[in-house]
Amino acid sequence: MSNWKRFIALGLSAMMMSAALAGCGSTDSSTAEGGESADAGKTLTLCLSTRDEWLSTLADAAIAEGEALGYEVIVQDCQNDVNKQLQYVETVRNSGADVVIVNLVNYELAQEVIDAAGDMSVVFVNRMPTDPSLMDANHVYVGSDEGEAGYLQSEYLANYFKEKGPTDVSYILLSGDLGMPSTIKRTEYAIQGLKDAGLNAAPATADLVCEWSREVAVDRLAPVLTQGVEFDCIIANNDAMALGAVEALEAAGIDPASIPIVGIDATVDALEAIESGTMAMSAFQNADGQGSNAVRAAVNLIEGKPFNEGGDFDLAADNEFAMYVPFEAVTRDNVADYQ
Repeated sequence: MSNWKRFIALGLSAMMMSAALAGCGSTDSSTAEGGESADAGKTLTLCLSTRDEWLSTLADAAIAEGEALGYEVIVQDCQNDVNKQLQYVETVRNSGADVVIVNLVNYELAQEVIDAAGDMSVVFVNRMPTDPSLMDANHVYVGSDEGEAGYLQSEYLANYFKEKGPTDVSYILLSGDLGMPSTIKRTEYAIQGLKDAGLNAAPATADLVCEWSREVAVDRLAPVLTQGVEFDCIIANNDAMALGAVEALEAAGIDPASIPIVGIDATVDALEAIESGTMAMSAFQNADGQGSNAVRAAVNLIEGKPFNEGGDFDLAADNEFAMYVPFEAVTRDNVADYQ
């Protein structure tokens, strides 16, 4: 190979490696209004734990809010990899940014994220650090109170059974990953809410850990149904597992409309199931509200303002550094409002 060809090849290789390092992972970016990139320094990074339907909606809302405020929002998919998330945060810090928005891969590792951020502020979105003492004026949270979702489930079921008459209620609980704060709070508030309403609520079987997955819920529930376990309702920590319950019941020849199945998130498929009557209710988690307010909080921190200034929702009663976006109960009566 001639010297000039070798020089060009080496140059192209260097350019490709540089691009790969800059774009490591799945990255989406928006541009400022009019199709032009935002001014230098007018960029925000959102580090998502992963990409799913709900978090994609959150990311889209963040991008749209960034455009409205004159910021380009770059979305990094950490693919549920803690090391990738820490690497992205360090990269944002090294770029000279003032703030980063983080959807934690692991609730327990918020301190590691804060350490990686250094002097940079952090807006945690959707997943709140397990240790609330980590929150301060520069490390804030925008999301929802997970316990509220469980309480809305219990409120619906309590009203349902009070109309039907029985006070002894047996339930099957489909849980997310064990140990996750969202799993714990959604479960605790759902069960305690039934008891607080005067129902004698008892598990029909041990909780089925279904890992937030529709497919796993089908696999875990099917054997229970073939054993003839009697139960009055199914409580799922999210809609995917609730829809798995619908599928498992149908496969077992049981009409899912005959048993109240409650979920959380109000996904598109869940809304269709509620409309058809195969699911009873879901607790709507506002992805748009969380994404847009996280960006607004980040911009406020950049500008030296209180993070909640101009926000759409109230600060948490138990934490001045957290903004809670309320859950909303969705039933057949109001499902059209969410479709």
